[in-house]
Amino acid sequence: MTAQVSSEARHAETLQDEVLAEVRNHIGHLTLNRPAGLNAITLPMVRSLASQLQAWADDPQVYAVVLRGTGDKAFCAGGDIRSLYDSFKNGDTLHQDFFVEEYALDLAIHHYRKPVLALMDGFVLGGGMGLVQGADLRVVTERSRLAMPEVAIGYFPDVGGSYFLPRVPGELGIYLGVTGVQIRAADALYCGLADWYLESARFADLDRKLDGLQWQGSPLKDLQGVLAKLAVQQLPDAPLAALRPAIDHFFALPDVASIVEQLQEVTVADSREWGLTTADLMKTRSPLAMAVTLEMLRRGRRLPLEQCFALELHLDRQWFERGDLIEGVRALIIDKDKRPRWNPSTLHELTPSQVQSFFDHFKKVVN
Repeated sequence: MTAQVSSEARHAETLQDEVLAEVRNHIGHLTLNRPAGLNAITLPMVRSLASQLQAWADDPQVYAVVLRGTGDKAFCAGGDIRSLYDSFKNGDTLHQDFFVEEYALDLAIHHYRKPVLALMDGFVLGGGMGLVQGADLRVVTERSRLAMPEVAIGYFPDVGGSYFLPRVPGELGIYLGVTGVQIRAADALYCGLADWYLESARFADLDRKLDGLQWQGSPLKDLQGVLAKLAVQQLPDAPLAALRPAIDHFFALPDVASIVEQLQEVTVADSREWGLTTADLMKTRSPLAMAVTLEMLRRGRRLPLEQCFALELHLDRQWFERGDLIEGVRALIIDKDKRPRWNPSTLHELTPSQVQSFFDHFKKVVN
């Protein structure tokens, strides 16, 4: 009996240690601490984050929150997709519970009553983007790699992606969601997916200034004042700035098949290589996931935040049975043959009615 209790205690401690929490100088510091897994979030981590954020929201001695990840590779490389795959295959409910609670956490950050500063060092992918896009102050570094890469595994950009992606200027967010490409610091600032740039080597300076901060009455302004002394809000030569006219043209086309077809026929010299590369990339993605993503993002552009999360949950409830996620995880994570058998296999086999069927009865879900 003693050995069993000790084992359970160690297990609980391990789960708790995947999210580190401490308060210094009226700032709650939350650290994702799963570096071997690139800080990918699990359901216990979601629950730990939600519980701690709620406790600090109610604590008058905590003025602000700083969110970061352990290690130099990733803030958070998304959700623990393998566990969701196993849950579905085993007939469990984890894959259903995870999205409900993850989205509730992300929404809580959007509405958090105290300023949140997110340090987006390394990979910030999928679920990591969900954690930071509701933050008041989002800092990127020279190591930052941001993406909503879900279409690569037969899924769609969730965690509020249907809200924040279509609100990126022009068609840039549509491009990022439908292709799943990664962007770096300059493009993150240009797209409005980050607010500040700070070299990772200066995080220690940032922590020292936060630890010694003399609060003046407005926590958000006080934090902004600290960042203004260390960081910048713009970087030169954002690649997407040069590509913006082409992206705005092609990703406003009516459907994914038209986008791919016309990308292959780009005649403008400055955009031709990008067009061909993008078309080739899209041919490797799930046709169904890209088409549903395009429709979701265009709908999300007209929906408030809460309904965007409701729309994503509506899609989730169908996706494990009807979507390509299970096949994508099998090909890229389980068997690693990197040869997913998408259904349908090509964009030309996909009908508009198949895409629209995923959105049927959505209003009933919201109401």
